[in-house]
Amino acid sequence: MTPILTDRPALARHRTRACRAPALFLHEEAAREVEERLSEVNRRFTAPAVVTAFPEVWRDRLPNARIVTDAEELALDPGAHDLVIHALAMHWSNDPVGQLVQSRRALRPDGLFLGLLFGGRTLSELRIALAEAEAAVTGGLSPRVLPMAEIRDLGALLQRAGFALPVADSLVREVRYRDTLHLMRDLRAMGETNALEARLRRPSRRALFAEAEARYPRRADDRIVASFEIICLTGWAPHESQQKPLRPGSAARSLAEALAAARKDGPGDG
Repeated sequence: MTPILTDRPALARHRTRACRAPALFLHEEAAREVEERLSEVNRRFTAPAVVTAFPEVWRDRLPNARIVTDAEELALDPGAHDLVIHALAMHWSNDPVGQLVQSRRALRPDGLFLGLLFGGRTLSELRIALAEAEAAVTGGLSPRVLPMAEIRDLGALLQRAGFALPVADSLVREVRYRDTLHLMRDLRAMGETNALEARLRRPSRRALFAEAEARYPRRADDRIVASFEIICLTGWAPHESQQKPLRPGSAARSLAEALAAARKDGPGDG
């Protein structure tokens, strides 16, 4: 049975609240990244789908795309799309492999998947400050910041889900804030506040947040910095036209023979 990491009803409430006065600049950043990557692909996509909690970010960018609500069971029809974009939502999934498999099944042969999600370096400064503060104030620790996957693990998940030519890379954005309260207000406006199933269900003491504020490192301009790592996963639905690795033992000559030939030839005389 898949362990339950996220309280999905709580996450839905947080996202609904965020829509009243959203701060979607990181979603906009992710969308620009997708646009740039698609511009480098020599392909015209005619049946795209976007999995997102904030469709307003995508409606003008991909007006012909099917917008799919982020959920554990995605409303994607098998083989219906030549492009699936999973936009800054998968980090909350209780079953990220399942999300990848569903996206893979929704693609036509040689269709493209682009998945963007927050990675392990996201909010590392806040994570440390809250942990140290809680240990000092209460003598214990509770889940406060979502644990996020590392890029090397996510690359392996692409292969498990059956994607061809899998690639995982990342970009990090640093955002400056006046203080931790300012940061937490932005997280609320992103719908990214604590929706962990194992979170505390009672209000935290004010002393905890005061201690976290004191422990959060400040820059020379007296601002704090929050890091956001956006991991981009790229994979293709398998197709016979795609390049494939050579079968073991199919090389024309061995590595030892190639090295021996290189030593025999030696460097040029110049």
